[in-house]
Amino acid sequence: MRRVWAIILLATLLLLTQTQVLAQEGQPESSSPDLVIFTRYPARVAELGRTVTFNLTLRNNSSSPQVVRLEVENVPEGWTATFRGGGDVIQAVYVEPDNHATVSLRLEPPEDVAAGTYRFVVVGRGEGVKAEFPIELTYKEKLPPKLKMEVRLPTLKGTPNTTFRYDVTLKNEGDEDMTVNLVAEAPKGFLVKFKSIGKEVTSLPLKANSSEHIDVEVELFTEVPAGTYPITVRAEGGEAQASLTLTAEVTGRPRLSVTAPDGRLSGQAYAGRESSLKVIVQNNGTAPALNVELSASEPSGWSVEFEPSKITEIPPGKQVEVTAKIRPAEKAVAGDYIVTIRAKPEGGASESADFRITVLTSTLWGVVGVGIIAVAVGVVALAVIRFGRR
Repeated sequence: MRRVWAIILLATLLLLTQTQVLAQEGQPESSSPDLVIFTRYPARVAELGRTVTFNLTLRNNSSSPQVVRLEVENVPEGWTATFRGGGDVIQAVYVEPDNHATVSLRLEPPEDVAAGTYRFVVVGRGEGVKAEFPIELTYKEKLPPKLKMEVRLPTLKGTPNTTFRYDVTLKNEGDEDMTVNLVAEAPKGFLVKFKSIGKEVTSLPLKANSSEHIDVEVELFTEVPAGTYPITVRAEGGEAQASLTLTAEVTGRPRLSVTAPDGRLSGQAYAGRESSLKVIVQNNGTAPALNVELSASEPSGWSVEFEPSKITEIPPGKQVEVTAKIRPAEKAVAGDYIVTIRAKPEGGASESADFRITVLTSTLWGVVGVGIIAVAVGVVALAVIRFGRR
């Protein structure tokens, strides 16, 4: 009986000793803060079938150098996982105390890999230390080429001399880089330009899954009537196309001209006396001319007044007759003078015309002159008759 108990006791001691040894041998398998493995981008998305490389950093926080052996767990069947350093395939890396080393992990999937998310664990083992780091790789099927156009303000308002500028964003929502051609369809009399970073372009490169801002500038070259005009812009990149409809609301503008009823810009006046001159103010624009003010530039000592002095409204294509009352200076010498007559609408540009005014002398002074000459001739005649007899 005693012998049996001795055997049991000896077996128990051996079992406890073996358990302690196994526990000590398994100690390096526990993670330790003295060794750290990480990558800045642990979750990646890639095109289906593409080989992906993760850049890894190993940090040795201990006071002794470490030779860290590397491996990857959870590698699916058919995949190839290799560590690379210094241009070669490696299995371990030497890391100095309180320092770090970099290696790359290359994951190459099989040809028939399916779309989905794959998870791996990078493991590093050193002398009494271990580090683990999970990484994730998601494969997606390649997206077909796709373009999209967006505009912040699709409708702009202005006059025919306004440059309409539209802020357009062009997006490449596919997985391929492409060159995009830009075209526009606009009404007659409209000029459309595409600009990128201030430079005029007709095409531009657009990387996969990226966007570019372009300015669409629309100018009017003719006197376009007021109205709403659609402008279609398109982006074409191979099989991918996108279009956008922009709207220009043209409000129109007045355009005045100053002339005479018979077209002759001339008249007559007497010095010191008021004379009337008929003036035609016509609106050749596409919007009403409002509160048209009349003014003149005349020679010194002259005066010019208008009746009426202000025209409330001149509709497009209509005209108004105005009377200009012109009074030359009292001592104006007979001859031709220039009087400039202007018409300016509210909020619009001034238009003018030069009228040639011929100043005539008064008929009264002519009669007086003839009388003086006659008297002088009579006096001379009497003197000749009287003194001639002697």
